[in-house]
This record gives sequence, C-alpha cells and structure tokens, in this order.
Amino acid sequence: MEDIKNMTSIKGGEFLIRETKPEEVFIPEEWTEEQKMIAQTCEDFIEHEVMPNVQAMDSMQHPELMPQLLDKAGELGMLGTSIPEEYGGFGMDFNTSMLVGERVGGGFSFAVALSAHSGIGTLPILYYGSKEQKEKYLPKLATGELKASYCLTEPESGSDANSGKTKAVLSEDGKHYVLNGQKMWITNAGFANVLIVFAKIDSDKNLTAFIVDRDSEGVTMNEEEHKLGIKGSSTRQVFFTDVKVPVENMLSERQNGFKIALNILNIGRIKLASATVGSAKGVMKQALAYAKERRQFGKAIAEFGAIKHKIANMVTFTYACEAASYRAGQNIDDAYGRLISEGMDSSEAHLKSVEEFAIECAMMKVMASESLDYCVDEGLQIYGGMGYSQDAPMERAYRDSRINRIFEGTNEINRMLTIDMLLKRAMKGELDLMTPAMAVQKELTSVPSFETPDYSAPLSKEMAVIENLKKAGLMIAGAAVQKLMASLKDEQEILMNLADMLMYGYAAESALLRTQKLIGIRGAEACESEILAAKLYLHHTVAECQNAGREAVYAFAEGDEQRMMLMGLKRFTKIDPMNLKEARRKVADYALSKGKYPFE
Repeated sequence: MEDIKNMTSIKGGEFLIRETKPEEVFIPEEWTEEQKMIAQTCEDFIEHEVMPNVQAMDSMQHPELMPQLLDKAGELGMLGTSIPEEYGGFGMDFNTSMLVGERVGGGFSFAVALSAHSGIGTLPILYYGSKEQKEKYLPKLATGELKASYCLTEPESGSDANSGKTKAVLSEDGKHYVLNGQKMWITNAGFANVLIVFAKIDSDKNLTAFIVDRDSEGVTMNEEEHKLGIKGSSTRQVFFTDVKVPVENMLSERQNGFKIALNILNIGRIKLASATVGSAKGVMKQALAYAKERRQFGKAIAEFGAIKHKIANMVTFTYACEAASYRAGQNIDDAYGRLISEGMDSSEAHLKSVEEFAIECAMMKVMASESLDYCVDEGLQIYGGMGYSQDAPMERAYRDSRINRIFEGTNEINRMLTIDMLLKRAMKGELDLMTPAMAVQKELTSVPSFETPDYSAPLSKEMAVIENLKKAGLMIAGAAVQKLMASLKDEQEILMNLADMLMYGYAAESALLRTQKLIGIRGAEACESEILAAKLYLHHTVAECQNAGREAVYAFAEGDEQRMMLMGLKRFTKIDPMNLKEARRKVADYALSKGKYPFE
C-alpha cells in the first residue's frame, strides 16, 4: 500500500468537491496475508462455534452461552484487535478492526455482543482512559476475562443523548461519586462486568462518563427484554441506586462525556457498516444456495429473470457498500498516521482521525444498513413461503437486520447529521463549498460546451456522471441555504433528500474507483463482472438522486426558480442508457457460479 506521506491528504466530506483518483483509495482486494488470516479465523469461528449455537442463543435458556463464546473469541484474539500490544491486544489498524467486524457480522446476536464489547464498551477506556485505567481494564477486556457494556440511552433520552437524567453527586469525603438513575436498551448488560455509564454531575450542562464495576452495591437490572430480533443478545434496563463510584473511575474530564459519546458513536457507525456488509454476504450465500436448489415449473428458480434481478441487486449494493466502507476506513487510518507523524498522542490521534471523517461514518451507517435490509427482504422473498418459517435461515436474518437502522443513532438522525456537519464545516471555513457551488450556478447560465471529452480511460464516462451528480447536490444545497437560511435546520425532509444525494453519490463513486483500481491491476477483461456491478449501481444512484433532488426542489422553490433548478437537475443527472436486464443477469450468473458473494 502506498505510504501515507505520498498520498494526497483529503479532509472529511471533501469528496464532494474534490476529484479522487483510484490510486488514492484502499480496496478489499488489497488485504495483506496477515489480514486474510485474521479474517479466516473469524469466519471459522462463526461457522464452527456460533452457527451451531444460534438457536440456543436465541432461546435465552442458556445465559452462560454468550459469555462463553466471547471467552473463546478472546482466546483467539478477536476481542483485542484495536487494543495495543502493551495491553495484550494486537494493535491493528482501523481497517483491520472493521474487517473483523465484517467477518463476524453474519453471526447474528453474537456479532452484536462482540461489537458492543470490543467497540463501544472498550474503546472509551482505550481512547479516553488514564494510564491507570488502561492498565487495570484493557488487558482483561482484550482476553474476555472482563466483558464490557455501554450505558447511554435512557427512557427519555435516545437520539437526544445529552438530555439524560442520571445524576452523579460527589460524596462529602470527596472519594466517590454517588450515581442515581436508569439506563435502558443496554447490550451485554446481563453478563457485563464493566459498565461505561454517562451521568450529569450536579446541574452540569453536559454528561460525564464513568467506569462502573457491575458488582458495585446499588446496581440492579430488569429481566431480559423480549425483542423483535437479536434475541440472543442480552438487553436489559440497568438501575443505579446510590452507587458509589471511586473518583478515579471518572473517564476523561468532567462534562466530557457527551463528546466521548459522540466520538464513540462515530466509530460505531462505520464499524456497523462493515458488519452489515458481512451480514449481507451471509444472506447472499444462503439465498444463492436455495435459488439453485428450489425447483418450480421444471427448473431451478435461479434460472428465472425475476430471481436474477434480486440476486444482482444484492450483489451490486453490497459491492458498493463494501468499497465505500473500506475507503472511509483507510481515510481514517491515513489521517491517524499523519497526526502521529506530526507528534500527536496515539489516543488523541485515533479520536481526531475518526472525528475528521464523521460525515463518511454517518453516511455509511445508513447506506450499509439499508442495503442489508434490501438483501434480507429479497433473500426471504427468494425462499418464498419457506422464508417465513423459523426452520429456514431467512426469518432470523430478516428480524435481526431491522435493529441496524436504529443502532448508533437512527438513520433519520444520521441523514440530518450528514448535512449538518457538512454545512458547519463550510461555515467554519474548513470546507470550501461556496466556490464550487458558485461555479455550478455559473455553469447553469452559460452556454454548454460542445467539445467531446476524452473518455478513453476505463469508466471515465461513468466518473463524469459522478461529477455531475455532485454538481446537482451542490446546486440544490446552495439554493436551499440561500432561500431558507437558518430555518433549513428545521426542514428535515429537505435535509434527508440532500443526504440521500450525497450518500448514493459517495457509494457509487467508491464502487467505480474500486473497479478502476482493479482494472489497473488485472486488466478490463478480468473485471467484467465488477464493471457491470459498478455500472448497475451507478444507474441505481442516478435514479435515487433524481427522485431526492426533485423532492427537495419541490419543497422550497417555486416559479422560474423551480423550473431553472429542475432543468439543472435533469442536465446533471444524465446517463447513457444500458441494458440493465442483461447486465443484472450476467452479475447474477456470476454470483450463482461462485455460490456466494462473488467479489471476495
């Protein structure tokens, strides 16, 4: 992989206004042998340890099963991917930790437990803990001797996390903080030894984070929640009644809890994206096998065009989300390396690098979770009536998938955050959106160029479509900001329309960049299926952007302004026709020949 010093530094969100070249992105085909071995270890664990126990996990009749599986995962190092070697972990880079999440992602409730432990449960201590806190907790969290849980959500505080009412009061002798309050929907609560708890000290405006030992007097819990999906995941309400927390167990500084929560959620979002990619691959493997096995009207249903249509979309959506997730992950790794080279402390560099790409983290959480929902829905449809039966694998996949659009901030919140963060960075001067937005306005009123562009490079014509989609987004966003000013923040429907244009464009560009890089490595002839997948996703993206753009324009523009913008939208969302049916059939046949997601 090219050394980060030779890479052109890109800022978070800057993909919208800057051309990205194929050599600047990481693609999954570039995993090292070590990373492939780690991935294979995870796959083997899911196949041999988790899948035979899925039904037993879901029944919740054996509460010891999940912690036992986490113990076994800890023995293999699966819990310590991100933890530095000095604390008993592997100290791997960010993209490798995402790879672990992806290969575990098809493990249903186990994937949730592992992610909550090694992600939001452990990372607050890794990135914000004192030296003493790290030495005390991280080695045992890496092995699984200690299990972690993250206690943020309350009955009256979900998306508005900073409105939590759990209180902390300093004891008279100054040795403890006394916690009182309630948390709900707490993953791993039934067996976790270490709780990351957020509370407000006295009348503070912002939350403070604490490390609370589960055995502390006054910590009690409700029974396990009965949920739609992820039934094997321990989910409980946790109550704190005069719980004494040593002052040295405050995590970071007073009132820094809300910042901790936001930064850990950013990490959780992009890691959820990779996990849902893994889930989609698992669903695809089951659906492909059933489509080849199930016969109707004298032949396998895999031979029918309607089934191939579904399979091809499952493949192309996953291909794009996989490309975009690891592109963002590598951006984070590169930013971390740059900050370290500038002398920043490792923990701070980790946080700053993820914070830099918080826009991409939010986008990919939405894109990948919704793509997985498409895959499980169509996977169940391929199974037909059998898909609705608990005896077949799709019923569980369908139910378990649904939580991902709520986890780590709802997809609606993440859509609005995407645009909010982008505009705030522009107002701070961190991203120059004004210059390209003005250029788009000028282009709209100028005479179009009749020069024939050079499209000799592979997929260069498709990349030109991407550049125009960016112009469409800038045109509408710029007009919305000018027209609505400060009230834009309250126009949630418009914000979500703009977010969709941004997200689909990012995923489609990532798929094309991945394919261009592969062509440079293998040649175009060897990349026929990848080229078709990237083109199919681009056509899907154009349709989504057209629809989202029209809805946004209809919402705030009228008369001549509306007509001008609709003409601009039509101009910037042009794409040459292609036989989508034949392209889908070829991609589906390729996947059927492999019997799994074909682009590993």
